Amino acid sequence: MAAASYPARKFGIHSAMSMYQAEKRCPELIIKPPRFKAYKTYSRIVMGILRNVSPVIQQVSVDEAYLDLTQQIDHWSIAESKLRAVQRKISRDIGLSASIGLGTNKMIAKIASDMEKPNGFTVIPPGTEKRFLEPLLVSKIPGIGPKTVNKLAGIKVTTVKDLAQISEIELAEKFGKWGRDMYRWARGIDDRIVHEGHEAKSISTERTFSIDISEYAELTTILQRLSGQVSRQLQKEGFRGRTVSVKVRYADFETYTRQVSLNKYTDLENDIYQAAIELFDKSWIAGSPLRLLGVGVSNFATPEQQLSLDI
Repeated sequence: MAAASYPARKFGIHSAMSMYQAEKRCPELIIKPPRFKAYKTYSRIVMGILRNVSPVIQQVSVDEAYLDLTQQIDHWSIAESKLRAVQRKISRDIGLSASIGLGTNKMIAKIASDMEKPNGFTVIPPGTEKRFLEPLLVSKIPGIGPKTVNKLAGIKVTTVKDLAQISEIELAEKFGKWGRDMYRWARGIDDRIVHEGHEAKSISTERTFSIDISEYAELTTILQRLSGQVSRQLQKEGFRGRTVSVKVRYADFETYTRQVSLNKYTDLENDIYQAAIELFDKSWIAGSPLRLLGVGVSNFATPEQQLSLDI
């Protein structure tokens, strides 16, 4: 799995795309080997800069995080000033660009941060969320994937403004719980709090395939291998968990996660795999090619920091 530079994205290349597909879209593509140690080093430096601004940081990937400035400011303009200073410091001290979105909740901030990359700075003041969202395509909302976009298009919904005109009851009838979530998202409502990463206690691993896989036997073999990796990491760290989760991503990047709670704490591969295979059978549409498969265990017997395996 690799990231795509901005010049490469002009050819339709994006992260999580297989190298085979990327090279088909751009035969002159320059492929650079990953430098994981450098990524982690720069990530720690950037997160250190952010922590000087706010003690409440939720790091969601090596290069992405949410900050809660509520207790650090008493005026919106102060938040903007602080974040512009952060952007300048990251550029000056380590030579990296940083795109920043300032909003009243995580969803708005995430969408705003993606608006003007690279090195963008987008501010959505309180009370302007609806106006900001209305002209956007529904695909801009995190959580609305390609399959849902197609289903929404079937009821003549392509923009967030279109989505906001559909009643909560109708959306719930067509999309279940996701429909109720979409009703709120279309109105700029997101009640998720910014929390320190260690609050999300889990050990997980996932594998992105270079070529999409649709054979059940091959997928379940990979699932067992992932379960074993999680089991060994649990035992290494001295953890046992009760909740097993499975993540599947289809060829069109639609992603689903299912989880189940066991009647005991465990760190055993067989326990994890048996729960994972049941979840997988409920999640996978037989014959549909998958791009990614993941397994995780959470709800530990003792409170510990979140851990993740990178494959």
